[in-house]
Amino acid sequence: MLTVPGLCWLCRMPLRLSRWGICSVCTRAVKTRIHCCPQCGLPANNEKMPCGRCLQKPPLWSDLVAVSDYIQPLSGLIHQLKFSAQSQLAQPLARLLLLRVMHARRTRALPRVDLLISVPLHSRRHWRRGYNQSDLLCRPLARWLRCAWHPQTLKRIHATAIQHQLSARLRKRNLKNAFRLELPVKGRHIAIVDDVVTTGSTVAELSRLLLQSGAASVQVWCLCRTL
Repeated sequence: MLTVPGLCWLCRMPLRLSRWGICSVCTRAVKTRIHCCPQCGLPANNEKMPCGRCLQKPPLWSDLVAVSDYIQPLSGLIHQLKFSAQSQLAQPLARLLLLRVMHARRTRALPRVDLLISVPLHSRRHWRRGYNQSDLLCRPLARWLRCAWHPQTLKRIHATAIQHQLSARLRKRNLKNAFRLELPVKGRHIAIVDDVVTTGSTVAELSRLLLQSGAASVQVWCLCRTL
């Protein structure tokens, strides 16, 4: 699906600012309509307090921000970004995530971060796709939020199996020792930026590595959290 400059990617109506990519009506429409836990991102009764699951066994990261569940229309845009070489979708999608982060700062006092980290692809997959979609999301976010972003901070050193084809147990095993930290993160407040969080195995492994290396805190920011 291609878009004409100045038209919304979803409804095809004219945009006031063409670089937004998605109009204000569609922006409101893609947001999650149910209450989700601010820590794990799964459905909960209160979106300002950790859910019972997190109180009993909290994830390694402190906060999770997501725009929506992995459903249409957002899932379709993400699929185009990743598999149809529609890299121009990255900035409109990054703007959706920015708006959600700013909303979380107002409504639940989400702490600020000083470093963004993109989820790395293995070099072979990066070569085949031509880019890392997480890098494309981080670049404008770092500029808008005036925080650091170094795409080489983390490296994927093993070509792991595709995560969505595995069970939750196999996902965790698949990622063991798959990443290596290339730059120091001691004392940094970090947000891991990804397109989709499903079971959380990838961001959990990255959070473990970052915290063991001295990171002060880790958040997870994603376009979609599978509910």
